[in-house]
Amino acid sequence: MKGRRTRAKPVVRKKFVRVKKTLYSYKNGKIKISVRPFKEHLVFDVSNAWFWSRAKGEMGELILNEKFLTITFRFKRVGEPKGIIVWDCNERSIDGFNPEIGWIRVDLRRLFHIHRVYELKRRRLQIKASKKPSLRRVLEKYSNRERNRARDFIHKVTRVIAEAFKGYVHGFEDLNKEKMLNKSRTHNRNIAKSDWRTIIGLMSYKSRVRLLSPYNSSRRCSRCGMVNAPKGALYECKNCGLKIDRQFNACLNLYLQVEGLSPSLKLFTELMKRWGGFTLTGGEADVSSDELVRGFEACEPQRLSMDQTYPYLVWNPTHHPITKETTPLTTQQTSPTPTPSTRQRKT
Repeated sequence: MKGRRTRAKPVVRKKFVRVKKTLYSYKNGKIKISVRPFKEHLVFDVSNAWFWSRAKGEMGELILNEKFLTITFRFKRVGEPKGIIVWDCNERSIDGFNPEIGWIRVDLRRLFHIHRVYELKRRRLQIKASKKPSLRRVLEKYSNRERNRARDFIHKVTRVIAEAFKGYVHGFEDLNKEKMLNKSRTHNRNIAKSDWRTIIGLMSYKSRVRLLSPYNSSRRCSRCGMVNAPKGALYECKNCGLKIDRQFNACLNLYLQVEGLSPSLKLFTELMKRWGGFTLTGGEADVSSDELVRGFEACEPQRLSMDQTYPYLVWNPTHHPITKETTPLTTQQTSPTPTPSTRQRKT
């Protein structure tokens, strides 16, 4: 493709053929695949296959490789969705929002850490590999290991999200990395470490997925609609004075996009009353529904608590200041890990 040409020639790693429905027929338990029309074909007898008792729907596309024939089935999902959860994709977290559930944050710092660790390993080896070609195999090994560990982590994250919010449609931003690059090397490397497309791809077969336009989702004010240039985690509108979390502001704009609404002062006031505003930290219990009066430190996202199998996926809220006497609202309370200062020493 234009702009993506490399010196290395393309190599066929896996030999397979995708057979569309018009190129095969199924009759009396036998699949007949046409190779040359009316002259040559392949026949597979699947009348005694074990999967017929479990298969649902009608046969779809076939995938034929050197050893196996994969049969896909198409069927329509039954039932209306409970609602839609919109997700704002960031470098080290994804933030979701739904009026009934609230504001959710899933931590991706471990995924970022995986890419960063192998980036440093490859950097050290690339300097030596120019003089010692045998190290290229080691570089390939680290690249495969990084890809497998990152994909394993994303599989676990998407599984937990799909099970925690079963029946919901998940709306993700249709982001394009190439359009997000600039002259900053650090920024470009951080963007390259993001796996947004992989997350959407793995979520697409675990639940329903809908792609949304990311245009000005982080810069547009969800209260008055003015486009600002936010810096850092705090979004402050110069027109109406709204101060909220930048990522949560993007979630609100994405949800308004789903509903087909435009930001307005009257709409924002009515929505905050109906939704109950942001999730309170507990430090400001007697605040009104007016977000301008409530203050920035009174809002906090919910933790998406994972099961005990993946304890490292639990998000530890440190984004906003919280009073010591109170704890943030969570979907599932987890016991805190004792710090070295609170552990009892043996005498």
